[in-house]
Amino acid sequence: SIDRVVNAIGGFLYRPYIVPLFLLAAGLYFTIRTGLIQFRLFGESIRVVKEKPKEKGSISSFGALMVSTASRVGTGNIVGVSTAICLGGFGAVFWMWVVALVGGASAFIESADGSSYGGPSYYMEQALHQRWLGVVFAVVLILTYVVGFNMLAAYNLQDAFGGFSFYVKGRTPYIIGAIL
Repeated sequence: SIDRVVNAIGGFLYRPYIVPLFLLAAGLYFTIRTGLIQFRLFGESIRVVKEKPKEKGSISSFGALMVSTASRVGTGNIVGVSTAICLGGFGAVFWMWVVALVGGASAFIESADGSSYGGPSYYMEQALHQRWLGVVFAVVLILTYVVGFNMLAAYNLQDAFGGFSFYVKGRTPYIIGAIL
C-alpha cells in the first residue's frame, strides 16, 4: 500500500512542469516573505566570503563555501546543466539564472535566525518524530555518496562519450570505471 501511495504522489509531482512550478512558487513566496533577502544581502555575502580566518590554521569563509558547494554539486547538476544548454541554448542559461535568483531565498529560510538547521534527517526527526528514520536516511546517504554517485558519474561519462569516435564499447567504460 505504501508503494501505491508513493507512486501516486510521484506520478503527480513528476508530470512536466509540476516540480519546477512548485519550486518557483516557493522561491517567490520566500523572496516576498524575506523582503528580497537574496538581493538585499548580496553585498554582505561577498564581504563574508572574503573574510580571512580568525585563527591560524582554521578554514576561511571561502574555503567553507567551497566545501559546502562541493558537497551539493554532483553529476546531476553538471549533466543537467550541460544537457539544458545543448537542448535549450542561451535561453536555458537565462532561465537557470532566473530560477537561481528566485530560489536563492529558499536557502536563507533554513538559517533565518542565524543558526543552521534543516535537511531531510532533521525534518524526519522534528516533523515525523522518527529519529531512527533520519539516522537510517543519513547512513544510506553516506553509502550512496561512497558507491552510488561514483557509479552514476561513470555511467554519465560513458554515455556522453558514446557519441565520439574514440569511444570503444568494450574498453572505454572500463577505463572510466578504473579512473573513478
